[in-house]
Amino acid sequence: MSTKDIVVDAPEVAAAQPKSLLARILAHRRTIAVAVLFLAACCAPLQLSPFHTFQLSMALVYAIALLGLNLLVGQAGQISLGHGAFLAVGAYTAAVLQDRWAVPHLATLPVAAAVCFVLGLALGVPALRLRGLYLALVTLAIAIFVVPLLKRFESVTGGSMGLTLDKPAPPVWSGLAEDQWLYFLCLITAVVCLLVVTGVQRSRVGRALNAIRDNETAAEVMGVRPAYYKTLAFAWSALLAGVAGCVYTWVIAYVSPDSFAVGLSITLLAGLVVGGLGSLWGPLLGGLFVLFVPSLAQDINQAAPGAVFGLLIIAVMYLAPSGLAGLGGRIAQWVGARR
Repeated sequence: MSTKDIVVDAPEVAAAQPKSLLARILAHRRTIAVAVLFLAACCAPLQLSPFHTFQLSMALVYAIALLGLNLLVGQAGQISLGHGAFLAVGAYTAAVLQDRWAVPHLATLPVAAAVCFVLGLALGVPALRLRGLYLALVTLAIAIFVVPLLKRFESVTGGSMGLTLDKPAPPVWSGLAEDQWLYFLCLITAVVCLLVVTGVQRSRVGRALNAIRDNETAAEVMGVRPAYYKTLAFAWSALLAGVAGCVYTWVIAYVSPDSFAVGLSITLLAGLVVGGLGSLWGPLLGGLFVLFVPSLAQDINQAAPGAVFGLLIIAVMYLAPSGLAGLGGRIAQWVGARR
């Protein structure tokens, strides 16, 4: 090889190195994006006002609830209009434990999750005989039934007046304000729930749920037991809703039956569809959508939240049928096509 050949080939080698580095970055882009997002989430309460920190805490609460709903609707393909009922059960379980027996806040979390898990199993068994519109109506009836039931047992639930609770106090060593401490509790809980759901989706259970969603008959022929996995999906979905309800009591420090009306279940389902069914990013985007869109619309006009919420749902379904989580992919495809 001559000196001239070396001189010619050297720029080619130098040009190949940046491409290799870029390829490595693209190969780990999801990990990098998650790390950047988590770092931004940790820094957010230190820079925002208490009210905005509270809003982010509530968005995380809704995201935890939507993780459970996504497992049921997005993964298993089972529609539910009663998710708010499990949120109410988890919230009231934690509230009663705190109010009546002074149970520590963190200790109420596994109890609320366990109670909702058992109720999810109980609902999942009769729901096996239903599908589609009939299943939606049954779950909707549960959401309607919960509110008057909570008002009925006034001696335990506080009736229409609800229960007023204490918020978890931040430890002295943390140096955090109350709103910041609550935010980090919500963030840690949401991250743990996200890791659990990710593990479920990548396991045999997640593959079985996807198979049932795509073609239940074919899944059964391949040895998947639809009845078992559908019931399990209802139970896990209810468990995560119970966790969200418990964390809700920490942030709000007050529970009332009217806070869990049937409109909450419908709003959660709409938020999940807008965020993206079957996507891990969908519940987070849906939680932000459910919280901030009505709040921003209310600043415009008292009657605007409902109208703006409905119009945005129509717009998102038209522009991104797979939800906001799939909007980035659609934009990338459009840019590629234009090029």
